[in-house]
Amino acid sequence: MPGSSLIAQAAADGTTEVLGVLQDVLEYAGTIAFAISGAMLAARKRMDIAGVVVMGCIVGVGGGTLRDLLLGEVPVFWVASPTFILVAALTAIAAIPLHRAGMIQWSERYNLIVLSDAAGMALFVITSANVAFLAGASPISAAILGVIGGVGGGIIRDLLANEVPDVLRNGEYYATAAFVGALLYVALVELDLDPRAVFWIPIAVIFGIRVLSISRGWGVPVLSLEGGRADRTLDHPGEEPDRPR
Repeated sequence: MPGSSLIAQAAADGTTEVLGVLQDVLEYAGTIAFAISGAMLAARKRMDIAGVVVMGCIVGVGGGTLRDLLLGEVPVFWVASPTFILVAALTAIAAIPLHRAGMIQWSERYNLIVLSDAAGMALFVITSANVAFLAGASPISAAILGVIGGVGGGIIRDLLANEVPDVLRNGEYYATAAFVGALLYVALVELDLDPRAVFWIPIAVIFGIRVLSISRGWGVPVLSLEGGRADRTLDHPGEEPDRPR
């Protein structure tokens, strides 16, 4: 309804105004976390330095690019603000010597990269939904575009690496967490709550679901069709089948 759309856009404007510089800082932090994951996959696939940079940039800005193209917002955000793609490219380049020095492995040992990825994804989901509202999208469309903004870069990365997108096969709550948070965001926007609550509550929910999924092994069943019926697959021989999580 027109009235609902006006309320949503007003709330989105309020969110952007309240957060200001903090939102920009968090967006850059998420870009760095995503760029590292893209660079590491490129290294595991034995790509050259150009491939490492491309993969880092795709994960860093890919989701937002898809969002802007679907909204018809051109030029896309990183063309208007090229600092984002510059940060992603420099991060990807820096990830290789950091990996050789053991810094990336140290971060992985303490789950710092996983936690940064979860925080970055949560942030991009909500900021993408916020951008969609500002562009005049309906609540459901804004939620869907929020999910695309959060997971789209990783999907493109995996397809370029000739892999099934991780978000579709690892059984963890990833896209599910993104969609729950996006729906919560649009619901809070419709309730016309304080912009800080509208922004931070869904981010905390997405981040919390991701952390619990990783730490507790919670997720969705991983299925395959074998012998004419749906069976849970094994990631590695000798492992127990995945339980419904």
